[in-house]
Amino acid sequence: MAISKPHSVRIIGIDPGLRNMGWGIIDSQGSHLKHVANGVIKSDGKLDLATRLCQLHDQLYEIIAEYKPDESAVENTFVNKDPAGALKLGQARGIALVVPARFGLLVAEYAPNKVKKTVVGAGHADKLQILHMLKILLPNAAPKNADAADALAIAITHAQYRGVKQLKVVG
Repeated sequence: MAISKPHSVRIIGIDPGLRNMGWGIIDSQGSHLKHVANGVIKSDGKLDLATRLCQLHDQLYEIIAEYKPDESAVENTFVNKDPAGALKLGQARGIALVVPARFGLLVAEYAPNKVKKTVVGAGHADKLQILHMLKILLPNAAPKNADAADALAIAITHAQYRGVKQLKVVG
């Protein structure tokens, strides 16, 4: 009797931000993870908010169209002390949720502490610890910056928990 291998699932992780939105794509096959691509989407801070949101939308749309992920994961934002900053971040986060959804992708959301705990083992890990673990989990990744590294960590978290999220109780 042949043992079937689990099929590969392509996941895009997105770290929302108005100035810099990190993205990272991995292929997950069972417990095996493979880096596909990563980068940072930027908006021009000299432009009005609506135009900046359009820039984020259009760039994220191009990335999803090019890499064709099967699922997406977005980091939840924590409460910011600056209400105006929190609102702007929330609007950028809306782009991170809507664009994958328009492609028909599942959009999972993860708290920052859950991402850190999944990748590093501690919910209050710092950026250097995340980068260190990414080098181990995805040796060929070389994230473009901390935003791209966070996005890869979000994708890894989704790879870990995606089966749990898909379970539905019928009864």
